[in-house]
Amino acid sequence: MKEQSAAGILETTIEKVKNLVNVSTIIGDPMKLEGGLTIIPVSKVTYGFASGGSDFPSKSNQEIFGGGGGAGVTITPVAFLVVSDGEVTIKHITAYDNAAERVVNLVPEMFDKVTSVVNKAKKDKAAEDAQLTAAAEAVVAEEAVTE
Repeated sequence: MKEQSAAGILETTIEKVKNLVNVSTIIGDPMKLEGGLTIIPVSKVTYGFASGGSDFPSKSNQEIFGGGGGAGVTITPVAFLVVSDGEVTIKHITAYDNAAERVVNLVPEMFDKVTSVVNKAKKDKAAEDAQLTAAAEAVVAEEAVTE
């Protein structure tokens, strides 16, 4: 009987958590909009549960059991999948829990910026080299005319 009571509390707690958290909680139902646009919400789910029980001494032959259980769930929206014309893009929601998440989410953006700066520097260098070459050719041509 004791094991059934503790097991019953744990089983009930787990069932309640299962009712709260399922796949459609993490990947939401698609929302179809005009123009063939479909938006699918994506969430982060954090949950925890605990249960416990104890036997209490009794003067009678009757066994006394006490116990309890509880659970907590946090659902945080993190992004949306956007489907348009057969292409899928992800739009992140800018709610950061900590600095590490910010750094990880900035990596693609920083990579794009660094690449852009390097490409611009290469173009500027090429343009500068072209100007120097043109100026040198003009000086050589002018000296050839003067001689």
